[in-house]
Amino acid sequence: MGNERDARGPGSLVFGATGFIGRWLVAELLAQGRPVAVTVREEGRGDELRTWLRGHDVDDGRLSVAEADIARPGLGLDRERLDWVRDVYNAAALFRFGLGRDEARRVNVDGAVNVVRWAAGLPRLRRLVHVSGYRVAAGRTLAYPVPERDLGAFYRRYGAYEASKREGDAAVRAVAEEEGVPVTAVHPASVIGHSVTGEAGQYIGLAETVENLWAGRLPALAGSRRTFVPVVTVDHLARFMAAVPDHDRGPYQAHWVLDDATPDLPRLVGLLARHFGRRAPRVMLPVGLVRRLPRALTRVEPETLTFLSEDRYDTSSADALAAAASLSHPPVEDALRRWADRLVAGR
Repeated sequence: MGNERDARGPGSLVFGATGFIGRWLVAELLAQGRPVAVTVREEGRGDELRTWLRGHDVDDGRLSVAEADIARPGLGLDRERLDWVRDVYNAAALFRFGLGRDEARRVNVDGAVNVVRWAAGLPRLRRLVHVSGYRVAAGRTLAYPVPERDLGAFYRRYGAYEASKREGDAAVRAVAEEEGVPVTAVHPASVIGHSVTGEAGQYIGLAETVENLWAGRLPALAGSRRTFVPVVTVDHLARFMAAVPDHDRGPYQAHWVLDDATPDLPRLVGLLARHFGRRAPRVMLPVGLVRRLPRALTRVEPETLTFLSEDRYDTSSADALAAAASLSHPPVEDALRRWADRLVAGR
């Protein structure tokens, strides 16, 4: 694993390091001079990550790669070789729509629990940072374990992806308390591309709306004039997550990380329509109506409809941490335009 024991500063371990959020987090930690270990499931993924990092002018000399599978209890990961790690980040998730319940739970619930239990055995553990989602923690707190008799209705209501993330969030809280693991849940908004380059790596959700707008396939929007789909740039999120262990204290913290200046959905789409030279949709369809219409007509993934809400979110704790770490969101409208341009260029 290299000579990380002798490196200055706390060592970090990142699960999900080859994913969209994970690789930008790894880049940020390395850029700060921290030794970083990452886990991969398949041989060769570590080499792909190193290539990506070098392509972004990030020195990977302090990067170590180990094979692991979070779906397995114990992860198949030698804890003794990683006893220098103080901060653990779990950015691993199965993120797509149309998942089966068991498939989604294997990673987003059982995998999250396995990471908590594994981290509990680290002798120098300072904090576990778990990536959740801004809608996951909205509303009442879910009890874990969820009674088996309630699981079916719960997964039908939200769809397998969101339901598994909600259940996983509850599971992490419960098991971290049981194991005595200090944990921070980071609830990011819809993650868009890098604030300067627009570079993305995630092409579902709001990105599909951008695609349909560009292609002239967006005659109407689901939701209302006050529907709020907040965003956060991936580089701001990475910097925020890197700062969490230096600032959070206590057994449990949670932060909604989103740019509250994000325009309401109709204005956001209108902004991009003007940027593209396209006509913005003038019709708003209530979510309840869209649920009843054929998907072939609406071009809306049914599982995305639970994200179309007028809710606002308490960002006070995230704002306080960001201020303490001298972080601020980049101008959101500029970031949206750059992200949309990059999506179109790479379509």
